[in-house]
Amino acid sequence: MAKEDEIAYIERLGPLGRQHALDKPWSDVDRGRYLQEIGALISLLPQPPARVLDLGAGSGWTSCLLALSGYRVTSTDIAPEMVVMQAENAARYDVRLEASIVSDFESLTFDNEFDVVIFYDCLHHSDDEVSALRSAHRALKPGGICVTLEPGEGHHTAELSMSAMKHLGVTERDMPPSTIVKAARQVGFASHAVHERPLDPLLVTTGRWPTPSTVATLFKRFIGRATPVVMRRGHFVVLTK
Repeated sequence: MAKEDEIAYIERLGPLGRQHALDKPWSDVDRGRYLQEIGALISLLPQPPARVLDLGAGSGWTSCLLALSGYRVTSTDIAPEMVVMQAENAARYDVRLEASIVSDFESLTFDNEFDVVIFYDCLHHSDDEVSALRSAHRALKPGGICVTLEPGEGHHTAELSMSAMKHLGVTERDMPPSTIVKAARQVGFASHAVHERPLDPLLVTTGRWPTPSTVATLFKRFIGRATPVVMRRGHFVVLTK
């Protein structure tokens, strides 16, 4: 049933929800964070024209921005309506996607084809992250990389997640780096690296001494960079085949 709910997700959002998804990141209150994240993601990738498999890409805005950057992108989603929207966005951005297909990323058929596989905020919707990462591993060429950006511990109990599970039926799971790395080792990835995700701009100074709240935030960020804390937070994980 969970897969059926994921497929029906966009239909259940209604016309306004569909338009919001189509217009992301520009339509979203978190547009600034999304743009920071896509910039950071691109900085982790090999140079264009590497072949990229963008999994669970929703309306395809990430795929289109990657294509604008010169990458050869194949975009996927489990929901046929999302794949329709990927074509709409490709036309809007005037880019060519190598393919835009309906596919469950836990059972991909690709084999040794891509330089990069991306899970951008979608692996936490999986039933089984091991199957998903096994599919990604198989899709990669030797030496290729899989990049994930997923929510950390506590995501499944957050208010928005609880509402999405209750009203839309979608899967919302914690997917911190520790879970991703454990599964990646199981399916055969050779190595991993964890990179900090972009953070909201921090007020450093106005010409006076920093406020106590600034000092506290700096301290939290420093601790957040340290293992084992970092393995529980939401960060980029780069897995190498």
